[in-house]
Amino acid sequence: MLLDDFSLEMTGKDVGELAGARVALPPGTRINVTFLGHEDLAARLAAAHAVRAAGFIPVPHVSARRLASRQMLEEFLAALRTAGVSDEVFVVSGDPSDPHGPYPDSLSIIESGLLERYGVRRASIAGYPEGHPDIPYDILWEALTGKSAALRKRSLDGDIITQFGFDTDPVLDWIAAVRERGIDSPVRIGVPGPAGVRRLLRYAARFGVATSTSIARKYGLSITNLVGTAGPGEFLRTLATDYHPETHGQVKLHFYTFGGLQATAEWIRDFAF
Repeated sequence: MLLDDFSLEMTGKDVGELAGARVALPPGTRINVTFLGHEDLAARLAAAHAVRAAGFIPVPHVSARRLASRQMLEEFLAALRTAGVSDEVFVVSGDPSDPHGPYPDSLSIIESGLLERYGVRRASIAGYPEGHPDIPYDILWEALTGKSAALRKRSLDGDIITQFGFDTDPVLDWIAAVRERGIDSPVRIGVPGPAGVRRLLRYAARFGVATSTSIARKYGLSITNLVGTAGPGEFLRTLATDYHPETHGQVKLHFYTFGGLQATAEWIRDFAF
C-alpha cells in the first residue's frame, strides 16, 4: 500500500538515467525536478520536458529565495506552461540564507497568485519532521499551517513532502501532529534511496537529520565503517508496521535519489515488504 503512487526526486544531471529508470518505474510516476542555483532556465526546462517525454509526471521545483525578481518567476512559470509541464510544482523556500529577490519563502510564492495564473493545479510543500537546522520548530509549524491554508484558499491541491530521515518514530509522530492541527493533505514521507554510507551521512549532516549511533544502527548504517551502501528496506518495513491510516491519514513515499535515479528505481522495483 505504501508503495502505491510513490514519487522520486532528480536533478538535471540525472536526465541521462531516465531511459534506464523507465524500465523499472510505473508509467505516470511523479518525478520532482530540483531547482539548482547553477542551472539556467533552459536546463531546468529541459529536465522537466525529459521527464514528460519518458512517460512520467514532472514536478518542477520553485525555489523562492533563488528568484531574483517577479519577472524571473513569471518567465519560469510561463516556460513551464508553454512546454506543457506546468500542472504540478513543488514550492520550497530554498537554500540561500538571504533571498535573491522579493520571495523570502514558499508562502510568498503561493500568495502571489502567479501559480494558478500560469496553469498550476497542484502545488506541493515541504515538511520537516525532525526540524530544520536554521528554522525554529514553532516557526516551522506556523509556516506549514499558513501554507496549507493559503493553498486551500486558492483551491490548489498538493502534498506535503517531508525531508528524508532514518528513524520512523519522529516521522509518524510528526504526521499525527499534522493531523491534529486539521491538515489533511497527503503526506509523502521522504526516504533516502540506496547510496553509499558516507554520502548518506553527509546529506544527513547538511539537512539536520538525526544520525545518532542507535538510529544509524537501526537503519543499517555504520558511523564507524563508512564503506559500503545502505538501502531503506528496514525503514520501510518498520513504517509499514507502525503506520495507521486512522491516525496518520493518507501517506505515500518520496524517494531522494542522491544522484542515483536509475539505481533507486531498480531498488524500488525489486523491493518486497
